[in-house]
Amino acid sequence: MNINKTNLDGVFVIETNVFSDLRGYFMETYNQKRYSELNLTFVQDNFSHSQKGTLRGLHYQLKNPQDKLVCVLRGEIFDVAVDIRQSSENFGKWFGTILSSENHKQIIIPKGFAHGFCVLSDEADVLYKCTDFYTPGDEFGILWSDPELKIDWKIKEPLLSAKDEKHPGLSGNKNLFP
Repeated sequence: MNINKTNLDGVFVIETNVFSDLRGYFMETYNQKRYSELNLTFVQDNFSHSQKGTLRGLHYQLKNPQDKLVCVLRGEIFDVAVDIRQSSENFGKWFGTILSSENHKQIIIPKGFAHGFCVLSDEADVLYKCTDFYTPGDEFGILWSDPELKIDWKIKEPLLSAKDEKHPGLSGNKNLFP
């Protein structure tokens, strides 16, 4: 397993070891000892199944922030982390990467970042581990199409939830990390 730093502090892309033969493949998706250097303790797993063109995000919890370890079990997504820590030198910057059942990569999204993804394949099954529990009423978001962020989502007309269509942009958002 290789843990690769990105241009944003705390965001890592993980390349797992995959053992293939005629039957298929085997890989370890999580091992507490291997992830211990990142000081993450996961308490909840989430799973989403989405169709092509679905865009979920950009989401975060403010009072109960979560680190996330994201992987794709089936299909392909473009996964994005946006630094929304106002005190960060990287405030407003984002990192995106392709995660798929073919490349077996994972990404760590740390606390203080908004997270989102869009589905590039016909369908995608996404699994993510979280370091805190989902707390109703504590979920916030940044508008996926915020012109200030200039995220190239790799799709033209995303399928969105009503909630994701109404998130505020980054500038003037009162629900950000200090």
